Amino acid sequence: MPPTSATGPGTDRASARKDRAPERRSAARRYGAGFWTVAAVFVTAMAFSTVPTPLYPLYQAHDGFSTFTVTVVFAVYAVGVLISLLLAGHVSDWLGRKKVMTSALALELLAAALFLATPSLPVLIVARLVTGLGVGMLTATATAYLQELHSAHRPGASTRRFEIVSTAANIGGLGLGPVAAGVLAQYLGAPLRLPYAVFVVLLLTGVAAIALTPETVHKPEVRPAYRPQRVGVARGERGHLAAAAGFTSMAVFGLFTSVVPGFVGGTLHHPSRALAGLVVFAVFGAAAAAQTGTGRLGARERWYVGLVAQALGMAVLTVGIHLASLRLLLLAGITAGAGAGVLFKSAVGHVADTAAPARRGEALAGLFLASYLGLALLPVGLGVASRSMSPTGATTCFTAVVLVLLAAVAVRTRHRGPTRTH
Repeated sequence: MPPTSATGPGTDRASARKDRAPERRSAARRYGAGFWTVAAVFVTAMAFSTVPTPLYPLYQAHDGFSTFTVTVVFAVYAVGVLISLLLAGHVSDWLGRKKVMTSALALELLAAALFLATPSLPVLIVARLVTGLGVGMLTATATAYLQELHSAHRPGASTRRFEIVSTAANIGGLGLGPVAAGVLAQYLGAPLRLPYAVFVVLLLTGVAAIALTPETVHKPEVRPAYRPQRVGVARGERGHLAAAAGFTSMAVFGLFTSVVPGFVGGTLHHPSRALAGLVVFAVFGAAAAAQTGTGRLGARERWYVGLVAQALGMAVLTVGIHLASLRLLLLAGITAGAGAGVLFKSAVGHVADTAAPARRGEALAGLFLASYLGLALLPVGLGVASRSMSPTGATTCFTAVVLVLLAAVAVRTRHRGPTRTH
């Protein structure tokens, strides 16, 4: 009787799978490391975009411009974001995430060079425009990149980690910029140059880090015909609600990053740049913390928590402005920031989950487009109103508009809000 063979097709396949297992584990580790690398670069880039926030009073003193001009400078940044989202926010779907992220970082480095050149108003406006162009390319691209790296690292796993990290990197980065700039400006001298010099080093490090991160987009054999971004997040009522949530959330963040630092230094007589940065950090820090803390809530509960907290914070802000109370201003910022953060997280998660993979960058670009419209329009409206009424009256009008928008979102959500539960 011949001996029984120990090998065969089944054994060969099992052996091949065993041989490939280390390769798969190595690839998973690369994607996992890439996930955290992109998150860190995302934080750095978003932090750079808010570096001027606590420095605006210094720019005002240097060139003698008004609070209205500050809102115009801020609006120029938002316009840059909108232009970039329309023209380039979606191209990473076929050009590749790495190439677009590197281009966005290059724009931020150019803006940093302009900030370092001179503190004059014209250069400040151009630098803020260039910063906005970089951020517009970065936000949708980095968010889509994180989602894909998360899926490649943990196939089939819950998207909760992606949602928390992506939105915390975005919002948390926006909060870190002012406090870092404020501390550097307050205690280390050269307040209109040193913060930008530090971020030049960090951004250059980010460029090198992205070069080592694995790509997640397979370039098509035939490049699609270029077209600008289509306006719109997703079809249906829920997509519109996500856009509205992004709009109101960013409007609140815009208020605290444009005129509130000047209010702290002027009306409240606290000239410390570190304190101004800390107030803004409290807003974005609360947003990031709330995004993490509400992760286990159902989608509808999380949505309503965000709506109520943001509305309550805006009401407290009105009282704090009328009483010229720093404590109430901080409480309002923390409460409104937490609500805005939760709403924004829910909106990003909904769009990222429901968009087709080939159009994920495009869908997220649409969401950020709607969000940055809120960042641009309402703070500028506040600046215009401040020319004909007191800062207290203008802020009260701003609060009323936001509350009306939040009420409209709550009514529309009642029967058609997000249904995801993870």
